Amino acid sequence: MHFSTFLTGLALMSTTGWAQYVLEDDYLADGDFFDLFTFWDTADPTDGFVAYQNQSQASDAKLISSSTTNIQMKVDSSNVTPSGRPSVRITSNKSYDSGLVIVDIDHMPGGICGTWPAFWLVGPDWPDQGEIDIIEGVNEQTANDMTLHTGEGCSITNNGAFSGSIVTTDCWIDDPDQADNAGCQIAASDTDTFGSGFNSNNGGVYATEWTDSAISIFFFPRGSIPTDITDGSPDPSGWGTPLAQFQGGCDIGTTFTNQQIVFDTTFCGSWAGNVWGSGSCASVADTCEDYVENNYEAFEDAYWSVNTLQVYQSSSASSDVAVSSSVSSSSSSMSVAAPSSVAVSVAESSISSVSHTTFAFSTKSVPLLTTSVSNTLISLNASSTHYAGNATNGSYPTGSGTGTASLVLSTGTVAPLSGSAVSAPSSPPETSSTAASTTVTVASSYDHTWTRHGHGHEPTAAAVKRHLRHHKRHGAGVL
Repeated sequence: MHFSTFLTGLALMSTTGWAQYVLEDDYLADGDFFDLFTFWDTADPTDGFVAYQNQSQASDAKLISSSTTNIQMKVDSSNVTPSGRPSVRITSNKSYDSGLVIVDIDHMPGGICGTWPAFWLVGPDWPDQGEIDIIEGVNEQTANDMTLHTGEGCSITNNGAFSGSIVTTDCWIDDPDQADNAGCQIAASDTDTFGSGFNSNNGGVYATEWTDSAISIFFFPRGSIPTDITDGSPDPSGWGTPLAQFQGGCDIGTTFTNQQIVFDTTFCGSWAGNVWGSGSCASVADTCEDYVENNYEAFEDAYWSVNTLQVYQSSSASSDVAVSSSVSSSSSSMSVAAPSSVAVSVAESSISSVSHTTFAFSTKSVPLLTTSVSNTLISLNASSTHYAGNATNGSYPTGSGTGTASLVLSTGTVAPLSGSAVSAPSSPPETSSTAASTTVTVASSYDHTWTRHGHGHEPTAAAVKRHLRHHKRHGAGVL
């Protein structure tokens, strides 16, 4: 996910005829994967025999490593661990209300006695905001289990549109007719979907499409990954039958909200430990805890190796939103006084980056937005006077200027666009007026609006799009 570009700019527009899904977050792109997650370092909610490590501890113990092409999360495989085996559980700082989550994994910690690995999504108010288990299994399990956990009032039906088998139908964790916290589960049968079979084939791609109507989980083994996924233009309509599809008596749009992405590897606990005596693992030790504590060499292969984690959003989610621009230096925040409106027809799905120039107390022509739209390059440029100020201590930048804007076509044709000057306010701006579907509104904005909302990072174009859509749905507020 590209948090390295500071921006508060964004454009809105009609999406008819554009790609179904557009990239919102690429978690490995900047090489700072683990900084985008929070490390769980307290007791395991599933009562596992595990000692979760914080980021510093995990790094020092060489349990984690990351680059722009691969990340790994391991468990301790060198020590007897009477207080639980050191491991890693991470939760994304960002949450989602829908999307297409694609993860390319070439190795997982499954298929080993005592282990309980999972890749899943969960809301903060569990179970009322739901849980989506995409990859999960215990001990020497050979095929993947996919499960939803919710509050009362959510169930699934067999629509015949998936290849897995329904194990339980009520997603409610307290259904008296199901095992405690069973949820609604669909089980795969292919051994390449989990554990040793998955690893021997160098893994593959899990893609989870989550809409208001259904949650569909696809799996593509290595060598059979669709080219539209590898090309960055995923189209689930051409992927065939999913492993699982959850739909039926459940309002998915309201049940699954604010979902965060989680990876973890725990041991024993309320699942792997509870079934220890009923499987083949019981022959290697009397209890799960005893085995995990003493047989450290068994867990050398208990690691995650992830090549890609991306979240896409449907281009149809675009709405009429404003474009703002902001530039910053290491010690100050500056605003751009820009044209109030320019006539542009462009899809929100095409906004991939926002470029800016850093300077202080000067007048300069600065690119406000540069984005590729099919074969068309659109550039909005404004010449303005910028004044430095520190938005974090309550001193807001002020200033005004005049500007011009132009539409630059791939043919080299330059089409001037109308626009007028906008004065930068001395206090936080309110949400800009709604624009028509063919109008991009440019207004002043400051980075304090992001700090104030608690985002805690420099937003990407995708992050701003999502934020603007949130305010459109929920009615005004500060941009």
